[in-house]
Amino acid sequence: MLPLILDLTGRKVVIFGGGMVGARKAGFFLGEGRVTVASRSFGREIRGMNVERVQLDLGTASDRDLQSLLEGAFLVIAAVRDPGLNNRILDLSRAAGILCNTASGRPGDVIIPSMEKGRSHLVAVTTFGRSPAMARFIREKVAREAPGMDGMIDLQERAREALKGSEPSQERRSAILREILEDRAVWDALPRGGDAAWEYVSGRYLHG
Repeated sequence: MLPLILDLTGRKVVIFGGGMVGARKAGFFLGEGRVTVASRSFGREIRGMNVERVQLDLGTASDRDLQSLLEGAFLVIAAVRDPGLNNRILDLSRAAGILCNTASGRPGDVIIPSMEKGRSHLVAVTTFGRSPAMARFIREKVAREAPGMDGMIDLQERAREALKGSEPSQERRSAILREILEDRAVWDALPRGGDAAWEYVSGRYLHG
């Protein structure tokens, strides 16, 4: 399997299951795509979300009923309690050429990672379903040990542009940017604002 970052703007994501698992999946995609949740009943979390809700007894639904929900979908999430029903939804999705993630049953085509997202960065971690707790631990550890990532990204972009005009060597530019990343004083300056960090970087690395 390979990681990809997808733009789901305007794309339809169909989630089967209105319980806690379905709510977590809906929350993951909320604001990124057009989310539809199909279930016989909906928990409080999903009722409070801005998603399309389709009430249907999935356990007794015909293939035609389920296929009608798949129409126009880019991604399907099978998140019901019954692994057999998740497998059925997976088979129907694959027959329609639609990617599918399964909460239980046979593995689907897509893994939903543990994710930390900022203004200019996204960190996603998976253990391929073997240890969700470990995936969360790694993601939280990265966030703890590198606070201010968005500020550093802004600073790196600014320094990179400045170096293009003053340092002809690509190898040397890359080395300087790496030094900035590893400089603890830069990270310590970031909470005081981008100007404070830039003043330090400019004086130490750009005009020396």
